[in-house]
Amino acid sequence: MAPRDPAQVLHQVFGYDDFRGDQREIVEHVSGGGDALVLMPTGGGKSLCYQIPALVRDGVGVVVSPLIALMQDQVDALRALGVRAGFLNSTQGPDERRDTERAFLAGELDLLYLAPERLKVGSTVDLLERGTIALFAIDEAHCVSQWGHDFRPDYLMLSQLHQRWPDVPRIALTATATRATHAEIAERLDLTAAKHFVASFDRPNIQYRIVAKAEERRQLVELLRAEHAGDAGIVYCLSRRKVEQVAEFLTAQGITALPYHAGLEAPVRAANQARFLREDGIVMVATIAFGMGIDKPDVRFVAHLDLPKSVEGYYQETGRAGRDGLPSTAWLAYGLGDVVQQRKMIDDSEGDLAHRRRLAQHLDAMLALCETVECRRVNLLAYFGQPGQACGNCDTCLTPPQTWDGTVAAQKVLSTVWRLKKERNQSFGAGQIVDILVGKRTPKITQHRHDELSVFGVGTELRDVEWRTVIRQLLARELLTVGGAYQTLSLTDASGEVLRGDRDVALRRDPERRARASRGRSAAATVALPAEAAGVFERLRAWRGAAAKEQGVPAYVIFHDATLREIATGAPTTLAELGRVNGVGEAKLARYGDQILETLAADPA
Repeated sequence: MAPRDPAQVLHQVFGYDDFRGDQREIVEHVSGGGDALVLMPTGGGKSLCYQIPALVRDGVGVVVSPLIALMQDQVDALRALGVRAGFLNSTQGPDERRDTERAFLAGELDLLYLAPERLKVGSTVDLLERGTIALFAIDEAHCVSQWGHDFRPDYLMLSQLHQRWPDVPRIALTATATRATHAEIAERLDLTAAKHFVASFDRPNIQYRIVAKAEERRQLVELLRAEHAGDAGIVYCLSRRKVEQVAEFLTAQGITALPYHAGLEAPVRAANQARFLREDGIVMVATIAFGMGIDKPDVRFVAHLDLPKSVEGYYQETGRAGRDGLPSTAWLAYGLGDVVQQRKMIDDSEGDLAHRRRLAQHLDAMLALCETVECRRVNLLAYFGQPGQACGNCDTCLTPPQTWDGTVAAQKVLSTVWRLKKERNQSFGAGQIVDILVGKRTPKITQHRHDELSVFGVGTELRDVEWRTVIRQLLARELLTVGGAYQTLSLTDASGEVLRGDRDVALRRDPERRARASRGRSAAATVALPAEAAGVFERLRAWRGAAAKEQGVPAYVIFHDATLREIATGAPTTLAELGRVNGVGEAKLARYGDQILETLAADPA
């Protein structure tokens, strides 16, 4: 029988001596039968908050998760710890499903994972009513938010769990939520009376960097070669077509990259995801269809080649980097075209005016994060209603951007847009506006006689790229807007204040940034390890890789890098010493202990 004390479970099953942050209070609260709503960042240890109570309480912990494609890996990871885990979802055949149901009814499971849509199936509900349930865990609880970026309609019915099983404690967990989303989760899941735990959303090991686009694919390759050679990472793109193009481009550059989007055949998606999880150094190029629930701890970078639609989406996506707590990079290339594209998507979106306004609010917050001259981490935490102070580990802290009085430049742009409309009844996109300002006589300029405008050539003090930066920032501040089939520029109600001189415009100057000098293998791979321990660490990684391949599981299911580092540094010589290493529980010590000691004792030559 599993030990009944939470601290014992933590040590014997998971191999850790101490809880982190709010974990102890959450575990004790749920173990005692209380309901909980937990907001905790990715990598903060959310899973332990329901896994340990499920092992402490009588019955089976039922975990509701939308991550069908990852349930097998989640169950494999638990089984490697000696936890009796299973799942029910649409990927199973009848025999496998019957075996799982029999184990549930016989009390031979500690944890059972279900997709939310399974709860609409009468036979599943009947099964649960015939068994003993220790708790309900609702993972990725933000999926219940209808205004969120990952809304799943099946989550709306999960409030019925309390009505049908009023004595079973519930714990809902998410890695991201603004105050509004937090309140919506509590209301829709009937958890307003539950105890709420809100951890800091700060991820200090992640370095946030946002750069101006200038051939973003080349910029990405420079970043990967200089800072993340051989590292696993995720590159997010907005469209399926761009995903495939970028994956092909990276592959041509000698970088192992795979595409992932909803338009690919299911077997291709599954194979690419499996390679990303099981092999080292794979770069996944994906739409936001990829990533939720990915438990790969050594993702060293997350890059965005298109502007995310919201800060919540950006935070969740970047949070997939550095789950192991080691230094990682969140890098975003952002330009004028992103603003135009996102504004058009909002204009074309389905839904009423309130819906479009909500989308615009999300975008405005994302643009504010991109254009800030202050610490990005402070700005990010403030969005979630949390305090912060300058971190020293983001681009605006490390290379503070300059600001300049852009009032006259803004007036020149706005005046050009106004004159085109007033004098010619015409409107154009940013490219034509820039050509007029710098006095470039293109065929379109001469065709429409724009070189006769009084504003033609009044902006020669700035380069084309600098004018595009000005226009981007005016769009971000809603001093300009875009619209129509060709996304042409128009004035807004606020434009007049600038044209009249009633409002000053301070603009951010995009700094010239280059990727750091190459450091070979990423700093995270060898950080804080002396030379002799680094060699041992690599031998342990090689052993782990071979064991993972033999078992058909991701390497991190066997041990995380952090555990291997501690083993390499401490160089234990006995099973007792090895058992004191964080992450080495009883089941893993029994299964792998002798192999690790043999690897440590082997002659490195």
